[in-house]
Amino acid sequence: MLAYYFMFFIALGLLQVLFPHFSISEYQQNDINRLLLENPLQFFLLAVIIAPVLEEGMFRTLIRPTTNELIFFFSCWLVVLVTSFIPVDVYWTVKFGFLLVFLIFSFVVLRELIPLPWQWKLCSWLKKYQILIWIITSVLFGMIHIYNYVEGFELNFVLFLLIFPRIIAGIFFGKVKIENRSLLWPIALHAMNNGVVLLLLLPQLL
Repeated sequence: MLAYYFMFFIALGLLQVLFPHFSISEYQQNDINRLLLENPLQFFLLAVIIAPVLEEGMFRTLIRPTTNELIFFFSCWLVVLVTSFIPVDVYWTVKFGFLLVFLIFSFVVLRELIPLPWQWKLCSWLKKYQILIWIITSVLFGMIHIYNYVEGFELNFVLFLLIFPRIIAGIFFGKVKIENRSLLWPIALHAMNNGVVLLLLLPQLL
């Protein structure tokens, strides 16, 4: 994965040399950079723990899922939905604590509400189309990171280039899930990936 990142950024550098007017500086992750400067602990928890668990639950759970992973998929999306209703001024530790409790509660309730035969049938269907789902979820995983750069959804060539490394990451996270048949491994790889990015960002912002 790191090798693909390296090749991508070489290609991006060549593109900027060949076309001097081409620039990606018009889009910045201002909110992320601000959070890193103002509250490094919150940023660390969000980037290295919460985001890997939640995002892998939202996407990689659909690749060769177990019934528990399928329920976790629905639970994670419920958490995302609930997050949009939480006021911005709620203290972040209270917010994260509430979302953790809500995630666990949702998982327990949904596991009881959704009939087990339905869970088996859906898992079987998803396993049948695992390669297609792997590709689709990797692209969608990259697309949601557009919101790191713009408030509303938009897509152009520059934004596509900015999110392309996330699509690469999504492909490798999915590959790890398929080969190891456990959600823990893509979560761990995702956490390591974000941790490396955090280490690279720190010298630029300090």
